[in-house]
Amino acid sequence: MASAQTTARQEHGALRETISRFLQTQAGGMPGQIRVEVGAIDPRLNLAACPNPEAYLPPGGKAWGKTSVGVRCLAPAWNIYVSANVHIEDDYLAAAVPLAPGQTVGPQDVARVRGDLTLLPPGILTDPAQAVGQTVTRSLPAGAALRADGLRAKGVVTQGQMVRVVAGGNGFQVTGEGRALANAVDGQTIQVRTAGGTVVSGVARAGGSVEVAF
Repeated sequence: MASAQTTARQEHGALRETISRFLQTQAGGMPGQIRVEVGAIDPRLNLAACPNPEAYLPPGGKAWGKTSVGVRCLAPAWNIYVSANVHIEDDYLAAAVPLAPGQTVGPQDVARVRGDLTLLPPGILTDPAQAVGQTVTRSLPAGAALRADGLRAKGVVTQGQMVRVVAGGNGFQVTGEGRALANAVDGQTIQVRTAGGTVVSGVARAGGSVEVAF
């Protein structure tokens, strides 16, 4: 008669629970409510019972959306892959009204919407501070999710504009004027030609100034 050790089979339900706990842990640092769905394991798959099955993500795998999780056992040795789906429910920003290219986004133009972030394109914005004051780069209908690549920071310096150049270093600060050689948003590096003809690089700031560090 075969011994109990040789006939013991791994319970598929226990493996699915191992995968669920693993994905919950992997996605634990993400904002929002996490919900994990683990796919079925082929009932024809007979695996020897494992005292400590280990779940892992294959190379390139992630605990986000539709994914695949590996489960392995060292003794007895076996390895399988199981499909799963990780849902992240959270608020994201959508256009409250139709938005046109070149329009500056105001507080009344955005709305919070609850949804599954894993079903949305990358770069979705979740904080109004990320959108308000930005400029729309393409037409957006009401209800469309706001993405980082669909907005740009409002320009603070335009090409050819006379700007205030503030040069500073250890214990000193000098101010002067120069002409901007390109457009720039707040915090962007830009080149300026000074009154003496020298071209310097600095950081554009609101109010038409450029900070140059030495």
